[in-house]
Amino acid sequence: MTSLYQTNQQDRELVNQLDWAKTDGLIPAVVQNHLTGKVLMLGYMDKAALDKTLATGQVTFFSRSKQRLWTKGETSGNTLDLVAVDMDCDNDSLLVQVIPNGPTCHKGTESCWTDGNSHSFIDNLSALIASRKGQDPKSSYTAYLFGRGTKRIAQKVGEEGLETALAAATNDKPELIDEASDLIYHLLVLLEDQELSLEDVTANLMKRHKDAK
Repeated sequence: MTSLYQTNQQDRELVNQLDWAKTDGLIPAVVQNHLTGKVLMLGYMDKAALDKTLATGQVTFFSRSKQRLWTKGETSGNTLDLVAVDMDCDNDSLLVQVIPNGPTCHKGTESCWTDGNSHSFIDNLSALIASRKGQDPKSSYTAYLFGRGTKRIAQKVGEEGLETALAAATNDKPELIDEASDLIYHLLVLLEDQELSLEDVTANLMKRHKDAK
């Protein structure tokens, strides 16, 4: 995936605005999935690492164990494409938003933290929908939909889309909320059926936004 990051003057000035003296030349950098909001890892950057990150769009740290610059994924291929970077109110730490290419943790997991509460509600709902795939169709409505196949799921998305539009056309806001909820749920089921996710859609929207600039 090509990085969506584009260097601007504000980011170039970031290097000089950070309080490097307070942190002995190493700034803690919290890495966050830009699409889901999930915290992925913590690394440390010196000036050279931040410069390289901003210049290449690939997140690079200073490895305290190797005592050198280390671009995430240089061996595993699980790189972090930079989307945005910002510093905190004390100018002594960074929030680095990324699109990960594969698992971030060296143990092969998405994140270095395992607390399920770090997922957003949509993430949890998507995971629940995925867990229903292949189950007994009588066990839940979601399993029933998967059992009916792609055409039926796609039909439900069409039906809910029409009902959502009708609710908006009649200015029935409570009904619009209900129908939009049904539409999003059935869309998540359809995406899972096709082995896709809302992250794929979000990434595509972001790419379109970038290309339109």
